[in-house]
Amino acid sequence: MTPAYKFPHNFLWGAATAAYQIEGAWNEDGKGESIWDRFSHTPGKIEDDSTGDIACDHYHRWREDIALMRRLGLKAYRFSTAWTRVLPTGRGRVNPKGLDFYDRLVDALCAANIEPFLTLYHWDLPQALQDEGGWASRHTCHAFADYAALMVKRLGDRVKFWTTFNEPGVVAFDGHLAGEHAPGLQDAALTYHVAHHLLVAHGLATQAMRAANPSVNAGIVLNLWMADAVSEDSADVAAAHAAWERSETLFLDPLFKGHYPNAAYELVGESMPKIQDGDLALIAQELDYVGINFYSRNLYNAQGHIDHVEGAEYTEMGWEVCAPALRRLLNKIHREYRLPPIYITENGAAFNDEVSADGKVHDPRRLDYLKNHFIQTRLAMQDGVDVRGYFVWSLMDNFEWAHGYTKRFGLIRVEYETQKRTLKDSGEWYAEVIRKNEVSE
Repeated sequence: MTPAYKFPHNFLWGAATAAYQIEGAWNEDGKGESIWDRFSHTPGKIEDDSTGDIACDHYHRWREDIALMRRLGLKAYRFSTAWTRVLPTGRGRVNPKGLDFYDRLVDALCAANIEPFLTLYHWDLPQALQDEGGWASRHTCHAFADYAALMVKRLGDRVKFWTTFNEPGVVAFDGHLAGEHAPGLQDAALTYHVAHHLLVAHGLATQAMRAANPSVNAGIVLNLWMADAVSEDSADVAAAHAAWERSETLFLDPLFKGHYPNAAYELVGESMPKIQDGDLALIAQELDYVGINFYSRNLYNAQGHIDHVEGAEYTEMGWEVCAPALRRLLNKIHREYRLPPIYITENGAAFNDEVSADGKVHDPRRLDYLKNHFIQTRLAMQDGVDVRGYFVWSLMDNFEWAHGYTKRFGLIRVEYETQKRTLKDSGEWYAEVIRKNEVSE
């Protein structure tokens, strides 16, 4: 008989999106310009020369999208609010039409019995704040806290779960070191100042949200890649450990241990950001949950990172498919940190799926990817890790940042020319998982 992995009755099954990737309506109803509006309109920045101007047109089609969420049977929906839709220049004058949009969205989610998980920042800083220094300036931290308080005052009576930042590591490194994401800077010293200010802003916003409504659940979302050694040889294990310390602890340590890792000081030296009195306590205040985004692992031997594993499967992003690494990761952070409850806030895979002659989207590789990651999560829970919910990335195909529309992660296929939505096989299967609250091998 096929073994079935049953989940706790209150486990939250969901799907996730981000404002810039799906909303479109980039300059409608008083919305201001964000750094991603500016970046995507800059020639040569996006792989297919596309923009998020229309994306999935969710701003106009949200009712249809919530109907699809109901069809999936989602228990929760993780989405982000666009800072510039609410505060066009990042501070000061409020745009009532922007707030009204999120009001209607949240009301409709509640009416559909879908728990809203709101992310305040999924990479779309107001361009007006970037022009004043962006995340390199502490003024931006305070502007973010004001924005957080505003949103909680408006929506906190219905939205319980509030995330300050999605993947601050990507904001800092892809946006300020690699330059592959908005604002497209390449400045190693600045990168660590930005990282510190993101954490300070997280602390200030958490305080501001709780002051506005003490009953909210506040958290942050980190993207983590398990660092695996290619063998049990001590040199390989040491290389993997060093890589983990170098690349994965920069946010975990200050958030959950109250200090920066030694590896950061060794890497950055004199360019380490100026830590003001009280910063570390502000950053390390207790959270109600932490979100973990997981897609793949990094593999190391004594010589360094291994780019390709013979015989392994890879997604369209070039990421190895290795579900057991998720269980190892969850156990590792559970062992090494005193964590609040965990939600898997993103997990999914980009594959090149097409509409078949029967009008359906058959995506067996995505289905298998999700199934195996669900099973590994359940095994980690049986190991003692407190995982409370799981959000598949993504609800639908969307604007995949610098890749434009060339990568499809969705449970729902979107034809961007017509905006037609088609539930993929993986979506049909996921609906069944949610209905039964179990996964079969």
